[in-house]
Amino acid sequence: MGGSRAVRGRLRSRWVLVAAAAVAMGAAGAYQFVWSSIRPALASQVGASEADLGTVFTVYVVASTLSQFPAGRFRDRHGPRVPLAVGGLLMAAGFAGTGLANSALEATLAYGLGGVGAGAVYTVAVNTPVKWFRERRGLATGVVTLSYSGVSVLLIPGVRAGVGRDVPGTLALLAAVTGGAALLAGLVLRDPADGDERAPDDAGEGEARGWRTAVRTWQFWVLYALLVAVNGVGLMLIGKAVAFVEQFGFAPAVATGAASVVALADSLGILTVGGLSDRLGRERTVAASVTLAGLSLFVAVEAGAAGLEAAFVLLLGGAAFFRSPVFSVVPALVGEYYGPARSSENYALLYTAKVWGGVGGGVVASLLIAAVGWAAAFRLGAAALVAVGLLAGTLRPVE
Repeated sequence: MGGSRAVRGRLRSRWVLVAAAAVAMGAAGAYQFVWSSIRPALASQVGASEADLGTVFTVYVVASTLSQFPAGRFRDRHGPRVPLAVGGLLMAAGFAGTGLANSALEATLAYGLGGVGAGAVYTVAVNTPVKWFRERRGLATGVVTLSYSGVSVLLIPGVRAGVGRDVPGTLALLAAVTGGAALLAGLVLRDPADGDERAPDDAGEGEARGWRTAVRTWQFWVLYALLVAVNGVGLMLIGKAVAFVEQFGFAPAVATGAASVVALADSLGILTVGGLSDRLGRERTVAASVTLAGLSLFVAVEAGAAGLEAAFVLLLGGAAFFRSPVFSVVPALVGEYYGPARSSENYALLYTAKVWGGVGGGVVASLLIAAVGWAAAFRLGAAALVAVGLLAGTLRPVE
């Protein structure tokens, strides 16, 4: 009896750490998901063109991606608190500085600075379940990853209302909320110490393989290709879904519905399929999920061409639902392949795939649409997902 209570207590204490990581993750996600809400008011404030705004966001994406490796490397060796503290301060400075910007250049520098902080906080948060869980690692990582977009759902209405009246004041408040959340999470989070009875049993997992070892394995490059394709097609889907709907001549309500369904399905897929990977196996789950995402997107294009509005929207949602679990399953796989002790630096290096995915989902997708048309471009995106899904089916543990 006493032993079972002790086990339940250890599990509860680990879930407290997951909750703290989820709060930090939600704070980092604000930079990506409130951008569309602040960009019109910011454009008016600093006199930015559409190209200027695109540059601001691109610099943020690159900064938030590349900052993860040094932050993750430091965390693996010295714990999560310093990266969270530095990341929280940089996020606060980034939002506050963006609110005070008087030119597009100043806004770019400030938002990029915040992106550095958001990347540091992201890599600490997403790898916390990897270090503390094994038997429920997919579910725990899914909970943390879900908050990346989920917390912003609560923030966006207030941000949209606030920037219409007072851009500097609204972003200063956002700076305090997001930066404060990361700093508070840093007071709670810690990594397992040697002999900590709450830490997962790492028997059978990779033994502290660092990034130099990881990049010499073929599994790393399969996962890298997977993230490039999933990020590229996903950003194309999220960023161009409304415009894609309009190409079929559907009513504006269908476009709104498609955007909402894609966002909701993206969140649900992370948690649902991420949790299933604990039971079904991660390699099998990620291969099937990404393949289904590609098939759903391909059939969605055909449904749109046939004028089937409801089917089109639901299938776009299916593509988002099956695409998003990669972001909860792959961090868990990295921990299993290369060991949890270096999971932050290894996943951070793998996550640089988002830079190339961003190029693919932005510039390359736009060029494809101009060259071959909307439907053909999305069919190519679907084919890319199916291809990497089948490739993921070859994954097996690193020996």
